[in-house]
Amino acid sequence: MRIVLLGPPGAGKGTQADRLAERFGIPHIASGDLFRENLARGTDLGKLAKAYMDRGELVPDDVTVAMIMQGIQGAREGFILDGFPRNLAQAEALEAALEVAGTPLDAVLSFVIDDELAVKRIAGRRTCEKCQRPYNVELGPPARPGICDVCGGRLIQRPDDAEDVVRRRLEVYHESTAPLAKFYSERGLLREIEADGSEDEVTERAVAALADLT
Repeated sequence: MRIVLLGPPGAGKGTQADRLAERFGIPHIASGDLFRENLARGTDLGKLAKAYMDRGELVPDDVTVAMIMQGIQGAREGFILDGFPRNLAQAEALEAALEVAGTPLDAVLSFVIDDELAVKRIAGRRTCEKCQRPYNVELGPPARPGICDVCGGRLIQRPDDAEDVVRRRLEVYHESTAPLAKFYSERGLLREIEADGSEDEVTERAVAALADLT
């Protein structure tokens, strides 16, 4: 089973990717992890990517696709790809590479969530600076505002979780990544999953959407 996951920030793609990977016994391949691994190990692809980054340029799609294809080599039982593609050009490049390898996608799961709930999920995140316990001031607040229930530490917010940053990330998603839904729908691959609910509920919806492939 070869699957791509789509969805805006706050949709819970990473969590669901891990859960589905465990459920189906296939690897969760996160494009960001592959990128960081290639940079850290100084692979040929990592060095090539770094050369573009050092010049302040975007890493070309063909370099990123090469990293993805390298990452899925040997995944005979399939894979769950999270974080890529992010735009139509990347989707087309990935499709071409998978066709050459004889491993086309079986399905694309698009996790759908209301923007305001996504903002609450992300902008509401806080972490105890002492014990690292996570909270959400909107959806699961501590007993005392700003104070960890466990150790009394101060709760802090990551800069990229600030509401204005989150709303901009959502804008970027809708502009560049959301059109992928149409791309994959035209290929009969798209399956939409309602991402509002508990992690267990969303997982079961995703598993049900893939029932015909198992």
